Amino acid sequence: MERNIRLSIIIPAWNEEAEIARLLDMLTTTTAERSDSEIIVSISGDDRTEAIALTYPVTVCRSEKGRALQMNTGARLATGSIFWFLHADTIPPPSFCDDILSAVDHGIDAGCFRMTFDDPDWLMQLYGWFTQFPFTICRGGDQSLFLRRTLFEQIGGFDEHLQIMEDIDIIERIQQQTAFHILDSTVITSSRKYQNNGIVRLQAIFGTIHLMYSLGFSQNEIITWYRNALREKN
Repeated sequence: MERNIRLSIIIPAWNEEAEIARLLDMLTTTTAERSDSEIIVSISGDDRTEAIALTYPVTVCRSEKGRALQMNTGARLATGSIFWFLHADTIPPPSFCDDILSAVDHGIDAGCFRMTFDDPDWLMQLYGWFTQFPFTICRGGDQSLFLRRTLFEQIGGFDEHLQIMEDIDIIERIQQQTAFHILDSTVITSSRKYQNNGIVRLQAIFGTIHLMYSLGFSQNEIITWYRNALREKN
């Protein structure tokens, strides 16, 4: 039977062998009875992520490292009318398909979910609470991103020259064309980077790179400062 794909779920993954199975278990279980969705995993890196992903009923492709590159690579294979970009360490609500499709059916061209962390620490929960507000400083790729395929193509997809802040860049370009909506449902994302770098310290790092981006620092300046500031190196 021919599938009428509406939602293409595109997952960029770089050395995510510790997280990818949990996400794909959830996604494939949730979409098992649906004929309107597909899952594409765009992989770079050298761990077992690809081998794990290939055990699931998903499309797997290889890409050069870089989220913008990986997400564009996945998008080129996608057949749906709606693209949804989801990080490998983020778990969506069980209602994600209906949430996104209903939003688009009601005239919403692009948006994201609210976000919380998998850490009950009050400060981590406070950080997540702020994602309900429509301010650029509150946005990030961990909230995921959905948009109509036609809009994605119109704005030229992700900017592959960007090594960092590609999520903010595409949202800014979306907002030049249409309103950007934050859905009421919540995704849960990993707090591992905060645990490795310190809750307050990492938030200060994120605030600094947002400021550097808004002040027009070059990509090389931002990525060099960011990598030097992290305790674990990518």
